[in-house]
Amino acid sequence: MTRYLGNTHWTDYWNSGRRPLLVVPVGSCEQHGPHLPLDTDTRIAKALAEHLASKFDDGEVLVTPALSISASGEHQGFPGTLSLGTEVFQQVLIELVRSADWSAGVVLVNGHGGNRDAMRAAVRVLTTEQRRVLAWFPKVEGGDAHAGDTETSMMLALSPELVRMDQAEAGNTAPLSELLDAMAGNGVRAVSSNGVLGDPTQANAAHGRAVLTRLGIDLMAAVDEWWE
Repeated sequence: MTRYLGNTHWTDYWNSGRRPLLVVPVGSCEQHGPHLPLDTDTRIAKALAEHLASKFDDGEVLVTPALSISASGEHQGFPGTLSLGTEVFQQVLIELVRSADWSAGVVLVNGHGGNRDAMRAAVRVLTTEQRRVLAWFPKVEGGDAHAGDTETSMMLALSPELVRMDQAEAGNTAPLSELLDAMAGNGVRAVSSNGVLGDPTQANAAHGRAVLTRLGIDLMAAVDEWWE
């Protein structure tokens, strides 16, 4: 059964020798087109973190509260988006991991591509401080960039009641590499009026479950290799 850090007590660790591995879902609060909720990235990161914890003995791995507002400046052209910015979020991650010295280590399960720079920079600092931390980023072969088939399918598998498929519509379907320069200065709004980078119209829950399964396997393998 998945255990959550927030359900435990500080006395569970005091003089007990208990040092669980902490898994932190790292999401965002940002637009995901007209059909997906603002917390899409957080829901996906949390589901993967819970799946990881379920593979270990009870209490050996604990899921922490999610970091649900992160670095989403590229989406600030759309209402609903909240962002701390890359520099601030980098420091948030550093201080969070520093505060977890009582644990066996921290795994940051990322659900939002815009967090990569902050997470990588934070891990570099923390590694020089000899703290045990792993930043994991999902890789979906052939997946689209934002609020398209990939994320929509995963959300249909996780929270179908929040997906408005009647409002799903294609956005900019060009490869992300072709859009980065325009997005760098003016954000997603400069390349997609509806906030979608991809085409969600054919998304389905079966595909979403398959993607989540593959990502869960990749995450487990990464943690096994790192934690040895």
